[in-house]
Amino acid sequence: MTFQQRFTAAAGDIDELGHVNNAVWVRWIQELAVAHWDAVAPPEHRAALVWVVTRHEIDYRGNVAEGETVTGETWVPAPPRGARFDRHVRFTGSDGRIRVEAITTWALLDRATGRLLRVRPDIAAPFLAG
Repeated sequence: MTFQQRFTAAAGDIDELGHVNNAVWVRWIQELAVAHWDAVAPPEHRAALVWVVTRHEIDYRGNVAEGETVTGETWVPAPPRGARFDRHVRFTGSDGRIRVEAITTWALLDRATGRLLRVRPDIAAPFLAG
């Protein structure tokens, strides 16, 4: 299942080179992933489980200036491996050009104990549908 959200670069997102700072792209990846989880996971999963990033691999392909909007798109292309899965992310400008692409690895934790959990098929299913 692909999930999309739009992001507009604010003044505070811009670095000394006049474009979105690399740390902001990481924040947007996080916000996009959390929004995807909130949109598809049932309430009982959101209450009991939490995801943490274990790895980011990011390719910067273009710049975004203040006031520009990009569309973030994310999807999970394959079933999880144990407690982890890879999430793909792409940010595209209004001109259709890809600005940033990423593969991020996430691990599932029990919210109450902080312990690593295997991703069960019922937890993964909403991300893999479609």
